Amino acid sequence: MTLKLAFYGDDFTGSTDALEVLAFAGLRTALFLAPPTPQALQHAGPLDAVGVAGDSRAMTPQEMDVALPPVFDALAALGAPIVHYKVCSTFDSSPAIGSIGRAMQIARGSFRRRCIPVVGGTPSLRRFCAFGHLFARSASDDQVHRIDRHPIMSAHPVTPMTESDLRLHLGAQAPLNIASLPFPQLDAGHESAASCLESLASNGADAVVLDSLTTAHVTEVGRLLVSQAAKEPPLFVVGPSGVEHALSQWWRASHELDAPPSDYVRFRRVERVLAVSASASLLSAQQIDAAVTAGFAEIAIDAVALLDEHRWESALHELVGDTLRQLRRGKSVILHAARGPLDGRIEAAVAAVQAQGMEREQARHEAGRLLGRRLGLVTQAILREDQIERLLLSGGDTSSQIVKTLAPDALLVAARLTPGAPLCRLVSDQPSLDGLEVVLKGGQMGDTRFYETARRGRLAG
Repeated sequence: MTLKLAFYGDDFTGSTDALEVLAFAGLRTALFLAPPTPQALQHAGPLDAVGVAGDSRAMTPQEMDVALPPVFDALAALGAPIVHYKVCSTFDSSPAIGSIGRAMQIARGSFRRRCIPVVGGTPSLRRFCAFGHLFARSASDDQVHRIDRHPIMSAHPVTPMTESDLRLHLGAQAPLNIASLPFPQLDAGHESAASCLESLASNGADAVVLDSLTTAHVTEVGRLLVSQAAKEPPLFVVGPSGVEHALSQWWRASHELDAPPSDYVRFRRVERVLAVSASASLLSAQQIDAAVTAGFAEIAIDAVALLDEHRWESALHELVGDTLRQLRRGKSVILHAARGPLDGRIEAAVAAVQAQGMEREQARHEAGRLLGRRLGLVTQAILREDQIERLLLSGGDTSSQIVKTLAPDALLVAARLTPGAPLCRLVSDQPSLDGLEVVLKGGQMGDTRFYETARRGRLAG
């Protein structure tokens, strides 16, 4: 098989975002939970692109040093001309957690390239990059904000964005010389943009942030990536799903792709869904409110109990029992670990872990990761007892941990739901998982009626 692209998502929600873009563009794509073996690729059938869903967004730099080199080596060995390290469209990360800069450092050992393109914007998601600065729409007020003034991302509980200049943001995470290719160069045409990129690389740039404000900019970025990859493959690229948009748009403009398929628009209604949310964003709180208004049974998760080494098993059994009772009454259920950024359960959970002798930032990190694993066990137990047809997961880190616990073999796109969060179908040899429809979304994705839309389906475009 001849692959056009391989990618690694630094969390599971971001991985399905990239999967969505490629599938909707008409590329045969499968998302695996580990670098696929030759046998797994053979089983998946002819593919144009391969993804690996990871969780480096929740890792420390030391954990990245162990986890990422074998993944990067495996992706480089697949033979795809471009390998993409997929990050969130808001680039939220820090020197201590989910360091994109550290990932770029590590990749230089596997790909041995002097200059790494960093795609800054994803206009289709209303994420824009201008002169290296990132801007993003907030679903809470439908306005575009500079990322360090964004009402959700500036207050992210783990990796708040305090800098909009991606050169400075990433440069604070690793000793890299990062330059910018501004959008006027893209407007000036391909020769001008390519010459600028070559000049920046020749002058010692370890990475170059590529602006994008418009669809035309995105297409030109795709052209630049393809031309760079042709010189010395594989090309290692960093960025959000703007990378997949850029490549697919250029491949279509250059007639390497046919018209996109139209069979992803409709999806059926189901009577019950199970939703698990550990996102603390304001939008997530609004979505929970709307779900309850629409008839979902809500169950508040006692995060402190689930994190307590002496109580977590009994808390898990109680949570599973409460959920099954509601499901067997015919109700859709939403479990939530936070209802907005001011929910006291967030601070209580961090304090409980901190009391074990950890520093506050380490406690915040460990609390989120362990809570995700315990919620994975909760979800697994529910699915083994009740044949739920659709599972909705909210919160990037939590979704990653839950899906890792469930451990399906692969994910395939089933339908459009909301940009950046498609409806997927699991492939697994576990009867309780095979064919299960699942959505993984970040806390800032979707509108307020996301959960009800996911339940009732869409019969027309």
